Amino acid sequence: MGPEATAYFFNLIINRTQAARDQDHIRVIIDCNPKIPERTAAILGDGPSPARQLLAGARRLAGAGADFIVVPCLTAHAFLPWVQARIPVPFVSLLDEALAHAGKTMPSLRRAGLVASTGTVRSGLFARAFGPAGVEVVVPSEAAQRRVMEAIYGEGGIKAGRTAGAPRTRILEVCHGLIRRGAQAIIAGCTEIPLVLRDDDLPVPLIEPMRIAAEASILRAGYRLRQD
Repeated sequence: MGPEATAYFFNLIINRTQAARDQDHIRVIIDCNPKIPERTAAILGDGPSPARQLLAGARRLAGAGADFIVVPCLTAHAFLPWVQARIPVPFVSLLDEALAHAGKTMPSLRRAGLVASTGTVRSGLFARAFGPAGVEVVVPSEAAQRRVMEAIYGEGGIKAGRTAGAPRTRILEVCHGLIRRGAQAIIAGCTEIPLVLRDDDLPVPLIEPMRIAAEASILRAGYRLRQD
């Protein structure tokens, strides 16, 4: 869907796979369709549902021979249960993989700050995934959430290809606000966020579902992770 998020996810797979030559890499089938209706608008009731186009894309991938499917759009995960019920090929959930990673690497985590699109925040995807594990998901104030959306969707924002300057500054400000409210980790809950936010930007761990799911996908495909 998002071209940069798709390219970033593919690069994660390439860079994290243990390989010495082209033939050592995983065969990856990509269906990048930026024409799928905006997911946040659909969740907020301001646009058409992307579900049927997501299903069509999943069927194309299944028909091309995919053993499993990863959707590098977190907001789209709100529609994946409907899609999964209509296709036999399993999905790798960015939400489930992020939770599993947090449980292994941050067993004492009790509050996590969420930086995500308004659609993802309103859908409660992360709250439902992390809540049963005893992790409270803290979301930005309304004003801070507007800054997140401006950073992602605004003129000169991340979706317009800008990953430095104002978009990065806005995201960092929101992260630090969540940390002041007690967040022990920050969830990069929109697939564009890792394009402007790095591990060493924050005094708390960054939970990056894209990177976590890429590594899980490598292992699921039967390959090894690069150890450097």
